[in-house]
Amino acid sequence: QVQLVESGGGLVQAGGSLRLSCAASGRTFGNCHMGWFRQVPGKEREFVASISTSGYLKYYSDSVKGRFTISRDNANNTVYLQMISLKPEDTAVFYCAARLGSRSVVPAEYPYWGQGTQVTVSS
Repeated sequence: QVQLVESGGGLVQAGGSLRLSCAASGRTFGNCHMGWFRQVPGKEREFVASISTSGYLKYYSDSVKGRFTISRDNANNTVYLQMISLKPEDTAVFYCAARLGSRSVVPAEYPYWGQGTQVTVSS
C-alpha cells in the first residue's frame, strides 16, 4: 500500500511558477513508478509526467515538455513537479499517482492516488 498526499498548488499569474510535492508513505515507494496527472471538470484525467523508480528516466506529455520537470527523492519518499512558464490552460486539479512496475500514461493503470491539489493560472 502507498498513501499519497499532494501539496503546493495555488493561484499564480500566467508566466509564473509553482512546485508541487507529493509525500508518500509505505515501504514500497522506492519500487513505484510515479506519475503526475491533471484533470479539469468535464474532461478525462490526463497524463502530465512520470518518473522511473531510480529517477533517471522521465517522461512528459507534449503540452508540458520544456516547462515542467519531475523529480523524486527516494530517501524522503517524495516526488516533485516543478512548473514554470505556466499558462491559463494549465489550470486543473493535479494528482500524484503510483504504480509498481514500468511506466504508463494510462490513469487506470495506477492503483494509488492522492487527493489532488488545485492549480489555477490567471491570465
